[in-house]
Amino acid sequence: MSNTQETTTDKPKRYSANLVLPKSLVLVGMMGAGKSSIGWRLAKKLGIPFNDSDQEVERAAGCTVADIFETWGEKAFKDAERRVVKRLLGEDVQIISTGDGAFIDPETRELIKQNAISLWLRADPDILFERVTRRDTRPILFEGDPRKILEEMVDKRYPIYGEADLIVDSNDDAHEATVNRLMQVLKDHIYD
Repeated sequence: MSNTQETTTDKPKRYSANLVLPKSLVLVGMMGAGKSSIGWRLAKKLGIPFNDSDQEVERAAGCTVADIFETWGEKAFKDAERRVVKRLLGEDVQIISTGDGAFIDPETRELIKQNAISLWLRADPDILFERVTRRDTRPILFEGDPRKILEEMVDKRYPIYGEADLIVDSNDDAHEATVNRLMQVLKDHIYD
């Protein structure tokens, strides 16, 4: 795959607006990047299933992610998350949104690399901060200075997310614009 940009007139028209994924697409990235909302919209556009790994962990455990952390700890959550991701990757082609720590875990990252196309939905830290502080559903950010915690997470995690097969920026534009960028990157990856 070439890293050079091509204009639409340079490309032969060998695919339609539809896209057929050869294997599942796993969205990775920070909380607030839009993995679930973009993933759901992309799956709908492609007519394939969408699953959020955090929701699947909660369904399997019968409690929230926060409850799992509080009751059994981070290791138990990571183990449950890995089992869920492995199960989802064994199913039909789908879009899978992962929690922000899934791709950070070496074993889960290897599962994804071996069995799916990984795509980092990258967002500027200022955009992330604005998105995640709208709601109080991110307790990790409120264990100190939220901006500092988020910046530290970005510093540690962005190099690992950079190992994903593909990268698409999640800007402050409409969801549909991000979905369209994602579709183009996927078409270039699959058909070039």
